[in-house]
Amino acid sequence: MKLGVCYYPEHWPEADWAEDARMMRELGLSLVRIGEFAWSRIEPEPGRFAWAWLDRAIETLQAEGLGIILGTPTATPPKWLVDLHPDILPHDEHGNPRRFGSRRHYCFSSQTYRRESARITEALARRYGEHPAIAMWQTDNEFGHHGSDESFSPDAQAAFRAWLEGRYGTVDALNAAWGTVFWSQEYRSFAEVDLPGAAVTEANPSHILDFRRFNSDQMVSFHAGQEAIIRRLSPDRPVTHNFIGDFVRLNHHDIGKHLDIATWDSYPIGLLSEGHFTPEEKTRWLRQGHPDFAAFNHDVYRGTAPAWAIMEQQPGPVNWARHNAAPAPGMVRLWTWEAFAHGARFVSYFRWRQAPFAQEQTHAGLLRWDRAPQPVMDEVRAVASEIDALGDMARGRAEVALVLDYPSLWHHEIQPQGRRGAAIDLCRLLYTGLRKLGLDVDVVPATADFAGYKLVVLPSPSILPEGIDKRLKASGAVVLATALTGCRTQEGHLPPRPDLGPLPELLPMRMIRFESLAPHITLKVRTDGMMHTSGRWLETIETVAMARATFDAGSPAWISNGHAHYLATWPDEKLLNDILETLCAEAGLPVRRTGPDIRLRRAGGLQFAFNYGPNTVDLTTLGAPSDAAAYKLGGPRLSLGGVAAWPV
Repeated sequence: MKLGVCYYPEHWPEADWAEDARMMRELGLSLVRIGEFAWSRIEPEPGRFAWAWLDRAIETLQAEGLGIILGTPTATPPKWLVDLHPDILPHDEHGNPRRFGSRRHYCFSSQTYRRESARITEALARRYGEHPAIAMWQTDNEFGHHGSDESFSPDAQAAFRAWLEGRYGTVDALNAAWGTVFWSQEYRSFAEVDLPGAAVTEANPSHILDFRRFNSDQMVSFHAGQEAIIRRLSPDRPVTHNFIGDFVRLNHHDIGKHLDIATWDSYPIGLLSEGHFTPEEKTRWLRQGHPDFAAFNHDVYRGTAPAWAIMEQQPGPVNWARHNAAPAPGMVRLWTWEAFAHGARFVSYFRWRQAPFAQEQTHAGLLRWDRAPQPVMDEVRAVASEIDALGDMARGRAEVALVLDYPSLWHHEIQPQGRRGAAIDLCRLLYTGLRKLGLDVDVVPATADFAGYKLVVLPSPSILPEGIDKRLKASGAVVLATALTGCRTQEGHLPPRPDLGPLPELLPMRMIRFESLAPHITLKVRTDGMMHTSGRWLETIETVAMARATFDAGSPAWISNGHAHYLATWPDEKLLNDILETLCAEAGLPVRRTGPDIRLRRAGGLQFAFNYGPNTVDLTTLGAPSDAAAYKLGGPRLSLGGVAAWPV
């Protein structure tokens, strides 16, 4: 476990660098990320490299024993490059180029930009690939952010047509896969296929689904081009990329095959403000972030590469959200320890010093722009002093798996059959329900090996890989699938044999009808003599399986067939909790009801507890020791922002 920080020496007088580096070391930091936005300083004119300042910056940080995470600067191509090659710019759906003056102003499909990116990456890797201070490489920065996953440029058009030809082989196969006979959309050649933008009404959903697949593949191949250069010239250094929280336009399992370590940028309060949370949730968690936001993303990215970490951890108010509250005292320490409990190799704070100019002036750092320390420095210092006491934090596999399938998420977004209820929100609801029972959760792809899991939850993956039902059955796990699971083919079509159901080896059922419901519509669900409610989604299904719960009208709401279960609606919290507790009992999983504020995580032989709520909690009610001496961190009473850890 290490601590780090993001630093921009090009923003500050060189006379400040040595003092900044000394303060970093004294704080307990050991990693520093630099360079990811510095192309204009590295190459101020075409072909003229200015290495001296970067050499001195690296040497200054190295002198204090700090390891460097060096970023390739391709997220911010300089103005001279845009002027020389305007074809590198991305285009909006109307075909208009997006302009210079911000960041991420390039098209992943631009062959010119791919050549230029390879050129600057090779120049960096040749100069610093064997430098002893370089601990790791980061490619680019936050692929797909600001809508940059999509481009409607001429290069993107050509690349998409080539991608389609590679996928389908013939245009007849494409026509069949997309169902282009509908609305007279049939194509005579791949050269006729346009990008799915600026249509009069909705474009063909299979067309859009393939465009999403293409965009993800373009981001993966763009990264892979830089990765190959780095591995050739700096073979002993790990390669990472820093992902965005809650970003699902990139298939992280595909890019994870090219990473030694997956990292992501954690902004719990900023993304609470920007996220699809209720006003009540945004009020309750104003200064903490939602208790399951960061943890969910930890577990998503943990499952995509051999290792994972936090590249950017929010240390104070950000500048980019609709509303920008400050973290409650103790929360930065809590977020840091929660990341370590989920297996993070390091946590790096963004940023060292608050910038007094340009777009991020009101984004807090560990220091103010005048080098005055911010209060959060004490929390970072506390973590640095606590790390050694806890020792190895390796964690094993969880006993619960939650399936997250990217093409399914894309399909739900493309053709949602209603404006209320996104599949990613249902993923979160189920994840929260499991965490509130004190369970650890692995987030896995639909192609995963389910052997060893006791409970597997499928939150409406609409596009299932062939044979998943056989793999689930062979695992022996208790399985819960929710409405719309397996409701589409790989092409996004309705299945040819709906009578077989989504998981024919597990559930004898077929869906007759699906309805999406307005917010004011509430369904009554009866189970074991109790009345619950649900809403948003309603499936009418036929089955010979046992109905564990029924809608008020009598049709099944929850069915069971052996260890397999299916939920034909979007449950309220009480119904969901009852179902999950029932399934945990069936699977032999002990549960601990933590309430809305406490979250648990087991790692390295320790049980961690984190308090996101305003009230002090007695952890002995959750089975924790009463003797304060038994704790490695904290004690039996946990206040807001508190962290406790005890051996188990």
